[in-house]
Amino acid sequence: MARRRLLLPAEWDRLLGVPDDERALVQHYTLDLDDLTLIARKRTPHRRLGVAMMLCYLRHPGRILDAHEEPPAPLTAFIASQVDAQPRDFATYRSRDPSRRQDIVDLLELTGHRPFDRGLFRELTAWLLSMAQVNRDPLALATILVEELRRRRVLLPPAAVLELILHQARARAEQLLHRILLEGMPPADMSRLDALLDPHEDTGLSLLAWLRQASMSPAPRNLLAIIDRLAKVRAMGIPAALPARIPGIAFERMATEANRMTVQHLRDLSAQRRRALLAAAGIRMGTDLTDAALVMFDKLMVMLSRRAENRADEKILRSVRDTHAHLRTLVTACRSLINAREAGADPMVALEKEVGWFRFMASVAGIESLADPGTGNARTELLSRYASIRSFLPVFLSAFRFEGGPGVSSLLRAVALVRDLFATGKRSLPDKVPTGFIRRSWRPFVMPGGAIDRKAFEICVLSELRDRLRAGDVWVEGSRQFRDFESCLMPKPTFEALRADGALPLPVTGDAVIYLPTRHQALAQRLRDVGSLTAAGELQDVDLSTGELRITPLRDQTPEGAHELARAAYDALPRVKITDLLMEVDGWIGFSDCFTHQRSGRPTDDRASLLTVILADGINLGLARMADACRGVS
Repeated sequence: MARRRLLLPAEWDRLLGVPDDERALVQHYTLDLDDLTLIARKRTPHRRLGVAMMLCYLRHPGRILDAHEEPPAPLTAFIASQVDAQPRDFATYRSRDPSRRQDIVDLLELTGHRPFDRGLFRELTAWLLSMAQVNRDPLALATILVEELRRRRVLLPPAAVLELILHQARARAEQLLHRILLEGMPPADMSRLDALLDPHEDTGLSLLAWLRQASMSPAPRNLLAIIDRLAKVRAMGIPAALPARIPGIAFERMATEANRMTVQHLRDLSAQRRRALLAAAGIRMGTDLTDAALVMFDKLMVMLSRRAENRADEKILRSVRDTHAHLRTLVTACRSLINAREAGADPMVALEKEVGWFRFMASVAGIESLADPGTGNARTELLSRYASIRSFLPVFLSAFRFEGGPGVSSLLRAVALVRDLFATGKRSLPDKVPTGFIRRSWRPFVMPGGAIDRKAFEICVLSELRDRLRAGDVWVEGSRQFRDFESCLMPKPTFEALRADGALPLPVTGDAVIYLPTRHQALAQRLRDVGSLTAAGELQDVDLSTGELRITPLRDQTPEGAHELARAAYDALPRVKITDLLMEVDGWIGFSDCFTHQRSGRPTDDRASLLTVILADGINLGLARMADACRGVS
């Protein structure tokens, strides 16, 4: 069966062909003094032009000019002008085959070029293997291969031979990656990987398809479903250090490829490739599910908090109406008591006559409830939703390992305490409970009267945990979005090795004993300079003569005429829609081509809709209003 073409004929022509634009001609075909001296030994113009053309073709593109090949006219004219010949002289040279053959032998010996053979085929395939592991782009690999052949002064073989090298290098690189990734994996782990393609016990789907179909809508049941899938992935026992065996780019590519494939396609692959892709997919899926669970937890807490705030606002509005009614009743009661006292009548009889005792008691009770500090408070409403939080709290805390620095140690101890309470089934809190993380606004709810309320304590822990996750103070093992910030920096072993070799890429020394005194001396010198300038009154834009620091304010020095000109220029510009402007800019830079289909890898066919969605997300305007602003988008 014929192999799939990696590069189109037009791409090979651009890579192996002779350029004809002026910049490329000057770059590749400008002859130096040694070249001109060699060519000048030929007495006739057609011989000089022929040798020059042969020499230039050997250097770029790196092959022998065929006897029946017609070079580009700009190239012939450019070289002829350097060797005192005419472009038509090349036809005379090409007709003299013996002279041409002898010139080829002489130039090959002089320049050191050698023909391509089977030994070089095997050598270059092995040489390209390491690059094919991290870069699968055929055009990029072909460019690297051709440049290496030119560097080694090897005559370029036909495009079919180069394509065969690319095929073998890519295939061997992929096989090598698969073998390294699965090396040492026990047969039981291999069987668990194959089980991903088996039907799930509760659905007709395969286990892999079931893992992929987790709902991302924020709801407690969906969060529990994600954690359930994450537990299935962890139960597979794929080593977490597996990605470190191969280059990171190669691992990400394998994981992406596995996620693009359907279960049927994965079943049709060879055993080694299928298991390697499933292992990469399993690790990526574990990371993605971890991030999805943490993001959904954040959204759930935000949603519950917003609902609590809305409920509190509604209560406040309702309490205002109730307060007016109770106040009118109390004002009437108080006025009746005052009038009765001044008239010498019985106040209680007057109160009973004007208001009524039971109505008066109801108004007092209503005012007392409205005067409660917890009325209309968002945290009070959030505590009333404890049942919703309790539905996912134990599973969520037990599913992840939270870590952080010294600043959040109190919070991490509280998280561990709540996790242990649910694990052991204890109802009461221990005598010593970490409270250093509790904010002042939470303390009246968590510690009313000095005693700790467990429900308020748990909700306070979750609320603070969400904030610390957002801030990056708390990170989660196995997550990519909520990982330790230091994991994005240079690894410590690399840092230590560079510092030991003296090649640390820093503009300052890494030794604090040397660095701090140097900076202290520099600071002292700058302070002395400022003091001397201040004493002489030469400190620019600063006045310390009165003992107070006064800095001259910066003033706008743009002339009014410039502002008027700018306004006139803006008024002269045509009024265009931002969506039309985006389409025009996208036509220049091809921004929309970067958004490809997850499975097919094809760019979008509807650029207007894609750019509308991106703009709507960027300016937070909403999809509906952006669709109305873009013609032809629903």
